[in-house]
Amino acid sequence: MELVGFLCVAVAVLTWGFLRVWNSAERMRSPEQAGLPGAGSRALVVIAHPDDEAMFFAPTMLGLARLEQQVSLLCFSSGNYYNQGEIRKKELLQSCAVLGIPPSRVMIIDKRDFPDDPEVQWDTELVASTLLQHIHANGTDLVVTFDAEGVSGHSNHIALYKAVRALHSGGKLPKGCSVLTLQSVNVLRKYAFLLDLPWTLLSPQDVLFVLTSKEVAQAKKAMSCHRSQLLWFRYLYVLFSRYMRINSLQFL
Repeated sequence: MELVGFLCVAVAVLTWGFLRVWNSAERMRSPEQAGLPGAGSRALVVIAHPDDEAMFFAPTMLGLARLEQQVSLLCFSSGNYYNQGEIRKKELLQSCAVLGIPPSRVMIIDKRDFPDDPEVQWDTELVASTLLQHIHANGTDLVVTFDAEGVSGHSNHIALYKAVRALHSGGKLPKGCSVLTLQSVNVLRKYAFLLDLPWTLLSPQDVLFVLTSKEVAQAKKAMSCHRSQLLWFRYLYVLFSRYMRINSLQFL
């Protein structure tokens, strides 16, 4: 038992040290050095359901705001799987406000073409054409969405990746528009919270956002806006998921 306790303390100290070093390095690193557009650029975070922004992308959204980028959000469904669509749209707006995004920069698509349903495969071409319209309309410099595994494996998440991948590989994105995808990790790492940081720092990624303690509280407050979704296991997610503090991303 003493050995286990020692190892836990050692891991905690090492993680704290890594975080201090990372925070210092981030303060000296410009967005351009990280491969990101500079201050004043427009970023579009693309999600499938209300609460994705708080559960998965809060570090990215707060990190981009920290870099003085104008962040907008595009949600491809109202989250109406349990007939709670109208409630969840309001919750999304409240959550985004906590994350610093005004209602004028939050777009929610509520169409039968994109149902909140893991059993339904969204049409890639239709998702891509809809996304491209919003990219042009917002003068987007950076698109952020899920990777090929969708973090949780949800088919709606993966559909967004397929669409943005098709736009990127087909050369249909506006000139200078970059795409970042949120890295999926295994279950052990997913629920290691801050203890995943040393592993993350040693793993390949193009961009890494790590929240401060104050920003973590902000992310948790945003998640608390989704009252209709706060079942017991979601509280555990908020406590232990690394996505509440860490986002590692890769460019397409």
